[in-house]
Amino acid sequence: MAKQKKSKNTGNTICLNKRARYEYHIEEKLEAGLCLTGWEVKSLREGRGQLVDSYVIFKDDEAWLVGAHITPLIQASTHYVTEPRRDRKLLLHHRQISHFIEATEAKGYTSVALSLYWKDGKVKCEIALVKGKKLHDKRETEKNRDWDRQKQRIMSNAN
Repeated sequence: MAKQKKSKNTGNTICLNKRARYEYHIEEKLEAGLCLTGWEVKSLREGRGQLVDSYVIFKDDEAWLVGAHITPLIQASTHYVTEPRRDRKLLLHHRQISHFIEATEAKGYTSVALSLYWKDGKVKCEIALVKGKKLHDKRETEKNRDWDRQKQRIMSNAN
């Protein structure tokens, strides 16, 4: 009997960084292009990307995505030397890079990657300027999430 293939990702979203939304207050979002190699694109088509513990750094007036993990496919990476956690260059305009550099250095913001998604056949990365949440803010987020879940249960039982 043939082995069942894993269903492909039909939506535009490849992966999300849910931890970033929990840990930080998101102040400003921006869409950036991503420089990838061929095997990385193939892996992302299969949905094999993770943004856990990834962030954005700026060096030499360029933006780099650090810590993103793209698992190589066995079929596509037989003759390549693959680095799943290599730094990947983000494609942004000079004005956008200088704005993000200014905010991260002067105002105490951090820049993190929120999601990877497809747009017009290209991989895009949504990056954001964020500030860390305090412990009481995280508790409030959890409380709101639990309350929303309870509201959904009550509404579904009422119907």
